[in-house]
Amino acid sequence: MVSSQRSSGRLRTVVNRVAGVTAVAQVGAAAALMGYAAVKRRGRRPYRFPTAPVSPITVGPDEVSVFTFGQDLYEQMLADIEAATTTVYFETFIWKADEVGERFRQALVDAAARGVEVYAVWDQFANLVVDPRFFHHLDGVRTRRQPLVTMAMPSLRNIGRDHRKLLIVDSELAYVGGYNIGSTYADRWRDTHAKVVGPSVADLENVFVDHWNQRPYASLIRRRRRPELPSPVSRRWDTHIAVHRNTPRVAAYPIRNMYLEAIDRASERIWMTQAYLIPDDDVLAALHEACERGVDVRIIIPAESNHVVADWLSRGYYERLLGYGVHLLLYQGAMVHAKTCTIDGMWSTIGTANIDRMSLQGNYEVNISLVGDKVAAAMEEIFGIDSRNCLELDLAQWRRRSGLAKFTEALLAPWRPFF
Repeated sequence: MVSSQRSSGRLRTVVNRVAGVTAVAQVGAAAALMGYAAVKRRGRRPYRFPTAPVSPITVGPDEVSVFTFGQDLYEQMLADIEAATTTVYFETFIWKADEVGERFRQALVDAAARGVEVYAVWDQFANLVVDPRFFHHLDGVRTRRQPLVTMAMPSLRNIGRDHRKLLIVDSELAYVGGYNIGSTYADRWRDTHAKVVGPSVADLENVFVDHWNQRPYASLIRRRRRPELPSPVSRRWDTHIAVHRNTPRVAAYPIRNMYLEAIDRASERIWMTQAYLIPDDDVLAALHEACERGVDVRIIIPAESNHVVADWLSRGYYERLLGYGVHLLLYQGAMVHAKTCTIDGMWSTIGTANIDRMSLQGNYEVNISLVGDKVAAAMEEIFGIDSRNCLELDLAQWRRRSGLAKFTEALLAPWRPFF
């Protein structure tokens, strides 16, 4: 009995030491990767990547324009804010205190000064590196921050970040997509945003209204008195555009199901662009089954993203995906931050959710799905332009990567559920 207890104690000691050494090695590897990536980024010149022209597309009763260059998008968004007469609802994940961020701040303040009801929401954690004084000068703008900490025990309902990017003006037009607000995103990042004009705007407006009216789950920050926004009156079933929103506060994550259903329906092609590709087992299985059905599955991902640890977590899936028959296309010269997919020349999605755990089962997100051959053709054209700026990864070549690379991928693999 005593001998058994001693053996058990020694085993626990060994396990704890191995776990401790592994954790130290993981942190060390992550730090080394981030340091190396920071050095590589120094002095890197902006790369003018190819983009598609913007032209309105009819989708049922709505009109949709797809933007793939930040400068063009920002100018149109600012013009619409400047033309607002009744309401402006603005929500973003990152809001930089730079030239572009200042232009948006001033546009919102000016709109409020001329009597427009202006509401702004941003994520506190994502903007920790932004000078807090930047947000002190939003005169006349009603504001809300997604809180950094809560009183409750951490859970999926209260640790999710507000990763949405929305702009709704006068209940008549709306923007949604991957673009944050900042000068870097204007010309150095390849992203995708959609402008919607028509009855589907009400559904995107309702996403903002519901979030504004909900109190943050167990927030440490005392709720200030702020007016509740009225729910949009318009409600439609006969729409070609559906809005899917993840809401951690009520444990609702429909965007993941949207992707799984769409992939399961595919019969010809799945062309996807993702900033961070860290799929769960169900998404992997769906892609595998699609390949086995003969579906042409292509995924554009950044050759190097802004999150080097996420890149290395993603790398651990490449061999499996390539083995399934998925074509992995590495985008060159710039960070591709888009979160889009188009399937079978008929279904498409544009939004804020990445194919990773945090987006699909953790954060506040919003995607639109669009059914129609015209918008799918436009999305396929964009995918084709982006593909010509990519290098395709070869399975045999990938298998020849160094042993150190394989070891690093395996070492960091336990971190995947946190990304």
